[in-house]
Formats: sequence, C-alpha cells, structure tokens
Amino acid sequence: MISSPFLTGQLLLAMPGIGDPRFERSVIALCSHDEEGALGIGIGTVIDSISFHDVLKQLDIAVGQAPDVAVHLGGPVEPRRGFVLHSRDWNGADTIDVAGRWSLSGTVDVLRAIAGGTGPSRWLPALGYAGWSEGQLDAELTRHGWFNVAGDDAVLFHTPVEQRWEAGFARAGIDPRLLSATGGTA
Repeated sequence: MISSPFLTGQLLLAMPGIGDPRFERSVIALCSHDEEGALGIGIGTVIDSISFHDVLKQLDIAVGQAPDVAVHLGGPVEPRRGFVLHSRDWNGADTIDVAGRWSLSGTVDVLRAIAGGTGPSRWLPALGYAGWSEGQLDAELTRHGWFNVAGDDAVLFHTPVEQRWEAGFARAGIDPRLLSATGGTA
C-alpha cells in the first residue's frame, strides 16, 4: 500500500507550546492538504457570541427543524465565511468529500437543508478556517507544532468540544498531560 505524504482527512492537534496563542489546544479537521497548501476547520473552540440560529436569521433562513447548536471558531482566516463539516449522507453542489471520512460544504444550500430537516445526519457549523500556503504546514510539522491523528467521527461529532483535544491524543495512546512545551538537552 502506498502511503500519501498529505494529511487530508486527519485531525491536527496543537502541541503544547505551539507558539501561537490562536492555536493553543487547537483541534483542526484537515479538509485539504496537497503540494499547493492546506485548509482545515477548527473544531476545538466555539464562538460564545453567536449561535446557529443567529447565523440562519442573519441569512434570512427560517430556523425550521434546526437545533440551536454552537458555532465553531473554524480559524483565523476569513472569520465571516461559513462552513459546515458533516457526515457523508448529504451532498450539495459545492460539497467536497474529505478522504471518505466526512464532507465539507460552504454554501447556504447545506444550511437550508439542515433547517428543512433534509440535511446531513451529523454536522457542525464553523466560521473561518485555518489555511497554510505551499509547504507551510509541512514545515510546521517538522518543528513539532502539530501532531496528526487519523480523522475520527467519534471525535468530530460525538465528543464534547472541550474534550476533543485530549480525545485526539488519547486516540494515539498519548496522555497530553505528559507532554512538555519545552525540550531538554542531553
């Protein structure tokens, strides 16, 4: 079996001491990673000042059957742009399949479907995204800023937001309390 050097469909977990306060304890669902760069959606932090119903109302979409869930801070890039990470049982015109693990949609079609009760069975909304230019994520991985684990529906859709970082490490058999933000010398 040929292994890809790219991490599409995996979760990125911020290592302690990542050096960027915007990403402390971050969990990012990596939706695209290739030789041109990477794009991921943060799933480890929610935005307290806005709810899913608020988003629907701002877009003049009737709330309908949509539960009023938290909106995730997808990342620092384009924080007004919305995305929905969701199960693969719904497909819209702009939906991309993420390595056969989940899907990503970025238009109002998915929001209308969720409000109408015909959307994906599992989903989470986000504003903004994390983006890396060509080779940037690869360089950050060599500096031990990030740890990657296989994408997991349980972490993505069934683990409480505040527990996702620890759950990602636990998936790899690591207790994050034992990780250090600094290295020693020998």
